Amino acid sequence: MEIKKLNIIITLGFVAIIGILVAQLLWTRQAYNLEDKKFNQTVNIALLEVAEKLSGGKTSFTESPVQNISNDYYVVNINNDFHPAVLEHYLKTEFTRFQINTNYVYALYNCRSDRMIYGKYISTHQKSTNNKVIKFPKHKNLVYYFSIRFPDKATYLVNSLRFWYLLTFALIIILLVYVYSIYTIIQQKKFSELQRDFINNMTHEFKTPLSSILLASEALTKQQLIKENPKLKTYTSIISDQSYKLNNHIEKILNIAKNDASGLSLKLQRIVLLPFITEIAETIMQKNEHLTIRIEIENTTSIIADEFHFTNIVYNILDNSIKYCDTTPNILISYSKDSKGLYLKFKDNGIGIPSKNIPHIFDKFYRVNTQKSDEVNGFGLGLFYVKKIVQQHNWKISVENNTDKGITITLFLPF
Repeated sequence: MEIKKLNIIITLGFVAIIGILVAQLLWTRQAYNLEDKKFNQTVNIALLEVAEKLSGGKTSFTESPVQNISNDYYVVNINNDFHPAVLEHYLKTEFTRFQINTNYVYALYNCRSDRMIYGKYISTHQKSTNNKVIKFPKHKNLVYYFSIRFPDKATYLVNSLRFWYLLTFALIIILLVYVYSIYTIIQQKKFSELQRDFINNMTHEFKTPLSSILLASEALTKQQLIKENPKLKTYTSIISDQSYKLNNHIEKILNIAKNDASGLSLKLQRIVLLPFITEIAETIMQKNEHLTIRIEIENTTSIIADEFHFTNIVYNILDNSIKYCDTTPNILISYSKDSKGLYLKFKDNGIGIPSKNIPHIFDKFYRVNTQKSDEVNGFGLGLFYVKKIVQQHNWKISVENNTDKGITITLFLPF
C-alpha cells in the first residue's frame, strides 16, 4: 500500500510540475506576442507623428501613411519632399518620447535615381555601425516615403520579458531537482528494503539452529549426570546463558526491522514509576551480584506509557550502564519536575562517552570505538531502539557526561 501511495504521489508531482511548466511556456509565448503587438502599435503611433510633422502638421492622409511590411520593417508615405536631417531629428524625438529604446535604421526613396538611399544606423548605445548592411526593398506605388527597420527587435522583446524567461528557467531547474530527488528517494527506498530483507532473512536463519541449541541445553541441564558434575553444569549454564543472550539480540533486530516496516503500535496506560522500576532493578540485580541501584522517586509519581516498550527502555539503559563500567556498577535513578514536564534521570559510574561521539550514539549499528566496546558483545541497536520508542511517545532523551565519572541519561516526559 505504501509503494502504491508513493507511486501515486510521484506521478501527481510529475504531472503538476510539467503542467505548471507547460502553462508557464504558454504564458511566456503569449506575453511575447502581446509585447510584440504593443511594440508595433507604439512604433505605428510614433511614425504617424513623424509623418504629420514632415507634412507640415497638416493631416491630409485618407488612410494611415504607416505600413507594416514585415515583422521589423515599416514604410511611411509622405506627400511632399523632405530633408534627411529633418527626418532623423523627428525620428529621434518621437522614439524617445514613446520610449522605443532599440536600434533602428532608416532609408529614403530617391525618385530621380529610383533607389533607396541608405540613411543612417541609429544605435541607443552609440556603437560604431559602419560595417552593418541593412536591406531596404523599394516600394512599388509610393513616391515620397521613407523606411524604418529594427534589426534587433527580437533581442529587444526578449530583454523586455527577462522576468518571464528567468521564471521559466527556475521552473525547469525545480523540475530537474524534483526528478533527481525522486530518483534518490527510490534508490534509498530500494537500499532500505534490501537491508531490511537481509536482516529478516539472516535473523530467521539464525533462530532455527538457535532454538535447537536452547532445547538441547535445557534438556542437558535436567540430566542427572550434569547436575552431579559441577564443571559440566557450568559449561551447560554458559551455553544456555549465551544462547538466551543471542536470542535476545536476534529478537531485538527483528523488532526493529518490523517497526521500520510497519511502525510501532503503542498501548498506552498509566504506570506508577517506583514499583515498576523497582521490579526491573531487582530482576537485573539478581543476575549481577555486585550491582547497586538506588531509586529516588516518590511513590505517587506516575506516567502514561506503553508498558512493554517502557520496560525495554529502562532495561536497555541499565544494561548499558552495567556493561560499560570498569568498576563495581553504581546506578542512581532519580526524577524531577518543572512546569514543562517530568525528568527521569539514570546516572552511572561507567567509563563515559567522548563528547564527539555523543551525537551519534543513537544511530543504528553505531558503537563507540573503545577498548571496552571491543570486550562487550552487541550490535549497536540498544540505544537506537530506545530513541525510537522515546520519539514514538513524543518524549525527548539526552546524554551528558558527569563531572566525576560516567554519564547521565535523561528522559523528558512533557505534561
